[in-house]
Amino acid sequence: MADVAQNLAAVRRRIADACVAAGRPVDAVRLVAVSKTFGPEAIRAAYAAGQREFGENYLQEALAKQVALNEPGLVWHYVGPIQSNKTRGIAEHFDWVHGVDRIKIAQRLSDQRPVHKPPLEVCVQVNISAEASKSGCTPDEAPALCQAVAALPRLRLRGLMAIPAPGADARSAFSRLRALFAAIRAQGLALDTLSAGMSEDLEAAIMEGSTLVRIGTAIFGARST
Repeated sequence: MADVAQNLAAVRRRIADACVAAGRPVDAVRLVAVSKTFGPEAIRAAYAAGQREFGENYLQEALAKQVALNEPGLVWHYVGPIQSNKTRGIAEHFDWVHGVDRIKIAQRLSDQRPVHKPPLEVCVQVNISAEASKSGCTPDEAPALCQAVAALPRLRLRGLMAIPAPGADARSAFSRLRALFAAIRAQGLALDTLSAGMSEDLEAAIMEGSTLVRIGTAIFGARST
């Protein structure tokens, strides 16, 4: 798993370089390593190289990895679309959720979050490119959804998340997301997280204010599924 450590170092350099180019501190952006479809051994390799935050898309796969791993300090982010029948597992076993796009899902996550755990950290997903096939609320719906999430007792609203359409102008999409983020903050919500940027577009995201990038392929390699 030497490649994982080398790849992780290369991604960290890309993030630092992008921060410098954007005139931001080199530690302004946190890295979530998206480990979906890769086994516990890949996560252990990244962990040995200093990575602590990991993102998963598939609930059952993620729960099996969590059982297999007992390394201290792991932080789990759920980054995939959320179906109603998955909310309990997510609420009980994850620290962050990046895909809340409707109040029904937010309410279920809040109701099912164990009381002995801290509130679940939530980013509202915005369909910033208006893709018919993609999850996410519309930009017009985002302010009201953020207000509703912020009012739920077992959730902590942190910010917005978006994935630009393939082939789209990523910088333009992230710019629109940044403007929406600023508008919602201006309404009095203390958002602090802009979850934007993946392996192919992290530089564009960081130029537009991303505070968290979700990187899979550039760390773990191409996926078979």
